[in-house]
Amino acid sequence: MAIDWYMDFVDTGYTPGKDELVCLYYFEPAEGIGREEAVGRIASESSTGTWTTLFTLPPRMKDLQATAFQIEGNFAKIAYPLALWEEGNAPQLMSGIAGNIFGMKALANLRLIDVSLPAEYITHFRGPHFGMEGIRKMMKVHGRPLTGAVPKPKIGFSAQEHAEVGYETWMGGFDFVKDDENLTSTPFNRFEDRVKLMAKMRDRAEKETGETKSAFINITAETELMKKRAEFLADYGWNYAMIDVVVAGTAAVSTLRDHCSDLGLAIHAHRAMHAAFDRDQKHGITMQFLAKLMRLIGVAQIHTGTAVGKLAGTKKESLLLANLLREQKTEASGNMLLEQDWGGIKSAFPVSSGGLHPGLVPEVLDIYGIDLVLLVSGGIHGHPDGTRAGATATMQAIEAWSEGITLDEKAGTSHELARALEKWGYYRPK
Repeated sequence: MAIDWYMDFVDTGYTPGKDELVCLYYFEPAEGIGREEAVGRIASESSTGTWTTLFTLPPRMKDLQATAFQIEGNFAKIAYPLALWEEGNAPQLMSGIAGNIFGMKALANLRLIDVSLPAEYITHFRGPHFGMEGIRKMMKVHGRPLTGAVPKPKIGFSAQEHAEVGYETWMGGFDFVKDDENLTSTPFNRFEDRVKLMAKMRDRAEKETGETKSAFINITAETELMKKRAEFLADYGWNYAMIDVVVAGTAAVSTLRDHCSDLGLAIHAHRAMHAAFDRDQKHGITMQFLAKLMRLIGVAQIHTGTAVGKLAGTKKESLLLANLLREQKTEASGNMLLEQDWGGIKSAFPVSSGGLHPGLVPEVLDIYGIDLVLLVSGGIHGHPDGTRAGATATMQAIEAWSEGITLDEKAGTSHELARALEKWGYYRPK
């Protein structure tokens, strides 16, 4: 009598239907487990299977089984019937394709690389409210990257000090001032105080420059409190809210997407904690899947790395993530990305941040082009002449790239850039 039925979930001759979700996994079987059996166990545990054959199994259950249909080396593709998935429920999707399977003893390692989502599944999600063009129209910025900076140190300033640094950032030509991931509402910098004081400085900067200024103010907290904080932002004329989307979770982000949209707020998604599960190349979940999930839910932008700054990530990975967020149709890329047609889902901005300064700006723009949010923080606040000069130097670096000239050439007529290059040159932080 058979004990298990894992091989029933493997059919290398199977062709997925257009309405099925297809997942790409990297896997390593545990000692003594065959490759096909290991993949069968993934398909089983993530759909209708269990560890043993069952006494009663209605024939219709066969139509709900996941099917492992391609196994090449340590990579496998598994197709999932659409009926397995609740409409518009991102947490339920994660519970299936990224749930119990990571704890199976039959697998030494398992990594969810990507999922191709069918049109019928996507239609139940709203995606970003604005899209890249909507954000550009809102900010009145065209033909260049959007720019922003975190006051540094990223936590420790009073609300007044934070707002003053923000004012200098805006006056240097930047569009945004950004809270960092661990600044919410601390005893020395309460959320409400920061919102009010930043609004006052924003209005002053807008009046003096004639430019639209904004901020990514962190509302991350319990979900109902996040909703109240979003309302407070709207009351003070803000058009953005920032959420630490990984630690908040897909359920909270889904709720805040709709609430923020009703208030006219875009969501800046900080990816704090992502590397806990995506840095290991053999186990966990990839950043490209996280980025895809967040675009599906509806954030306006999410951090994707720099490739040249202080955080891990290659140029290829950064560009792959950027295109995943920006393009209407994503082409498959080897064992890194599956084909995806986004249908009516709008685009989202990639955000490049982490260890940047004016000397690295051209390299980042070579990778991303102009459709990104460029965050340069320590690299403006550490400028020898202060924050405003640092922001100005960064804008001059952007101009040099747009003009097709070197930074050294530009520095000949741009004092702030020249001073930045004197300090940092083309140094890459480690």
